Amino acid sequence: MNITVYLGANEGNNPSLKRAVKELGTWIGKSGNALIYGGSKSGLMGALADSVLNAGGNVTGVEPQFFIENEFQHEGITKLIATKDMSERKNKMIELGNAFIAFPGGTGTLEEITEIMSKVSLKQLNAPCIVYNLNGYYDSLKAMLKHMIDMGLSSEERQKGIYFAESLEQITDILCSLKED
Repeated sequence: MNITVYLGANEGNNPSLKRAVKELGTWIGKSGNALIYGGSKSGLMGALADSVLNAGGNVTGVEPQFFIENEFQHEGITKLIATKDMSERKNKMIELGNAFIAFPGGTGTLEEITEIMSKVSLKQLNAPCIVYNLNGYYDSLKAMLKHMIDMGLSSEERQKGIYFAESLEQITDILCSLKED
């Protein structure tokens, strides 16, 4: 399975993020899955790619040409796909993915995962959308989605396929249960 992971190129200021991203990457690599990600060598992105590679997995990076021109790309990954811009990058990452995970990240991560949420809710994408709510990072987003339902602007049926996971174990449980269906 190709697992698209959205996350930042920064490390953040909480060391638990880097530990958790390495744990996720090691699991992806050892489980026989492949990583699709933004292609950067820095921050959490680089740590994720390195951990997948170190665990024997395949890594495909998708990076816009202007990032490559600024030498942000990870040179050691299995495959690097260059795109003309961020929109093409997002579309390619969606096209390649069979499951989508949002690790804690910044505004770009939020924008990317909300597009996946929208496609899942509109039944334009039949793939799990997993929000990794590590240390409660996405509690506000979870509350917002519930608020949408409470206000009658969304429904549980529309949000089916959007999952919040508090741990790697919950992520693997979600993915394994969907394989069985």
